[in-house]
Amino acid sequence: MSNFAIVTDSSCDLSAKMADELELTVLPLSFNLSDKEYHNYLDGREMSFQDFYSHIRNGETCTTSAVNMEDFATRIEPILQSGTDVLCIAFSSGLSNTYNAAKLACEELAPKYPERKVYAVDTLCASLGEGLLVYLAVQQKRKGKSIDEVRAYLEENKLHLCHWFTVEDLNHLKRGGRVSAATALIGTMLNIKPVMHVDDEGHLINVGKARGRRASLTALVDHMEETAIDPASQVVFISHGDSQKDADFVAEQVKKRLGVKTVVTNFVGPVIGTHSGPGTMALFFLGTHR
Repeated sequence: MSNFAIVTDSSCDLSAKMADELELTVLPLSFNLSDKEYHNYLDGREMSFQDFYSHIRNGETCTTSAVNMEDFATRIEPILQSGTDVLCIAFSSGLSNTYNAAKLACEELAPKYPERKVYAVDTLCASLGEGLLVYLAVQQKRKGKSIDEVRAYLEENKLHLCHWFTVEDLNHLKRGGRVSAATALIGTMLNIKPVMHVDDEGHLINVGKARGRRASLTALVDHMEETAIDPASQVVFISHGDSQKDADFVAEQVKKRLGVKTVVTNFVGPVIGTHSGPGTMALFFLGTHR
């Protein structure tokens, strides 16, 4: 097997079990809930995902803070010291400073370990979109691909990693500046749900709307049907803001309509869930374009 390690951050929203199976090193990002800081560990050790969403539903204030270069450096350097190269796969630069912090850490460490390769990749992805790209990178590694080949694979394929999502409550997107106050008010009154995606620059873009929750969930699958590349052979990821029943519905639809055999579901973690809110539903797959 290729001698390099894959490092990522907790915005990948993979389960702790899958991260262990994939042999990842994961940097937990942080969030502040009611003036107390927590780390977004994938196993929810400091706060369970259900508890997090319960607090948000109760109207408690949550914010996120930027990760710094030193956080990444403390994770990466011991790996380099052990004689192993590092490929760091990070949260979209269009949504966070995480990639920039990872890149700076790699650039600082590279001269100290000239015999090692240490790279940072901007996924331009979020939540299990990032997680799916990390998963695909590990599959390439396990095929014996070198660190340079896997890095090239990520750069070639990340803009084929499609993100389609909807939210239950527009007010969370309003607080984050993603929709206007008027849009949030009218959408709430009329039960209008946005249908959004992540574009080629890694930004959240509102591209449509649906009347009612079930219609918005069906719209996600409609978009997958339009662009998915050989869906029956793909592993598809779904993340949700404490809405397992809706995730099960979307999973059932992609299996029934598109012949998908393997679907992985998990929570939208607190760092992203702070901005998207309870009831977020997101579908991730490989397509002809985003």
